[in-house]
Amino acid sequence: MVPFDKLDQITQRFEFLEAQMAQGATGDFARISREYSELKPVADQIAAYRQALDDLAEAQLMLKDPEMRELAEEELPALKARIPEMEEALQLALLPKDVADARPAIIEIRPGTGGDEAALFAGDLLRMYQRYAEARGWRFEIIEESQSELGGIKEVIANVQGEGVFARLKYESGVHRVQRVPTTESGGRIHTSAATVAVLPEAEEVDIDIPTTDIRIDTMRASGAGGQHVNTTDSAVRITHIPTGIVVTSSEKSQHRNREIAMQVLRTRLYDLERQKLHDERSETRKSQVGSGDRSERIRTYNFPQGRMTDHRINLTLYKLDQVMQGDLDEVIDALISDDQARKLAEMNG
Repeated sequence: MVPFDKLDQITQRFEFLEAQMAQGATGDFARISREYSELKPVADQIAAYRQALDDLAEAQLMLKDPEMRELAEEELPALKARIPEMEEALQLALLPKDVADARPAIIEIRPGTGGDEAALFAGDLLRMYQRYAEARGWRFEIIEESQSELGGIKEVIANVQGEGVFARLKYESGVHRVQRVPTTESGGRIHTSAATVAVLPEAEEVDIDIPTTDIRIDTMRASGAGGQHVNTTDSAVRITHIPTGIVVTSSEKSQHRNREIAMQVLRTRLYDLERQKLHDERSETRKSQVGSGDRSERIRTYNFPQGRMTDHRINLTLYKLDQVMQGDLDEVIDALISDDQARKLAEMNG
């Protein structure tokens, strides 16, 4: 059942914002216009739903009029079918929003157990996300990368910009496990290795204030993969956040750009710490929830001999591993979003 008091609150808030915009509200115009844009689709849904209820009541009254009865009997089935669909859509629209959903994301990939094979798999995951970002029209920028001798990844940090980035990528946080025959294995035996993925909503300067007394900045000489492209100036930057011990490095050619990048990553990690702390306080069952961002949880297995990908959180198995590794992730992410919404709806209606 749709809570009408909640619908009234949203409508009143939307009308207030609309009036503020019409008067050319000064002050925090950007915040008002952003809230207005977020509420408009919901306010439109509410207006259409109320209109449908009015139409239903009118059609039921028309049944009592012999001259209008036939017309009412034609309209009623469509109205009765449409209203439950509208109610379901409204319930989804009323679910609590993660304020970070609309933000860009920082994605960090690191090899786990499995040595060289884990590093190669981390590289495969990096390319999978690059292709996914490309397919969705997002901008994917690697801001720090360290490669292994065999061409795998020791660590990579990337920034992903675009519409709804964190809303979709947040479900990727966790341990990704791979089962396959490594190229270095002569006996044809299947090995299991893993890589960890962390997806963090990008922080803005207003989110996190970092006093200069809380950080130590060191400059050092940057070098490329395997000692190539050695930079003869001290352009690489390492920032240490003293209270938490978080260390961030950036090795672009420009020292000024490196400071910007490193501070951005540091802000994002500190913002994520705050989000996790709040989440823990609000919910003791966080680890059982899809998209919780628990990075120690094994979320997915990629089985190459069987061409199978299994997401363990929702027991979804797809026999299209080649397409998945090429960045075809929408089917699994859509299923995770649907499962998350179903849980929240059950909680809201419980």
